Amino acid sequence: MKAWRGVLIALSFLLLSGCLVTFREPLPASEPAPKGLLGQWSSTNAWGEPMNLELTRLGNDRYQAVAYFKAKPREREAYPFTVSRHGNRWYLSAKVPAQYGGHFTIAGFEITDKRELVIYNLDLEQINQAIAQKTLDGQGFQTDDGEGVQVDSPLEKVFAYLDDPANSDVFVEAARYQHQAKAK
Repeated sequence: MKAWRGVLIALSFLLLSGCLVTFREPLPASEPAPKGLLGQWSSTNAWGEPMNLELTRLGNDRYQAVAYFKAKPREREAYPFTVSRHGNRWYLSAKVPAQYGGHFTIAGFEITDKRELVIYNLDLEQINQAIAQKTLDGQGFQTDDGEGVQVDSPLEKVFAYLDDPANSDVFVEAARYQHQAKAK
């Protein structure tokens, strides 16, 4: 996961503990990103390293995230993603490397009134509880970097669970970025 670490921190697809929630299906590329999502963002990761995140359009309702540390601007990693709105929440989805199952991850996000991009991970324990209670279908898996869970439920069932206000604690804030002004 070391090669993927920059973007994982940047996009916060993993919890800091290295736990991963994956899904068989990606979000469909059928919805435009919300106003204000695309552009330059900056943050500081958990180790105090300044980071940049560039979000751009690749094509019709497909986007790309390019993440890099400010100290190493030439070491960039690019990841395509899609977005979708369900209920009051926005979600993004990206492919996970083959060594972690090769499926997809889903994260929640919002753009605040202060022009911040806040990204939310799905809590592994909460998802495991939903699987144990048969609310969602799936199974756990192990990687060299920690535990993971593969959710096998169709997206309709996943979003019914995620959009339920009773499950709002399944979202954990993972990163907060500041929007960067355009250079003149």
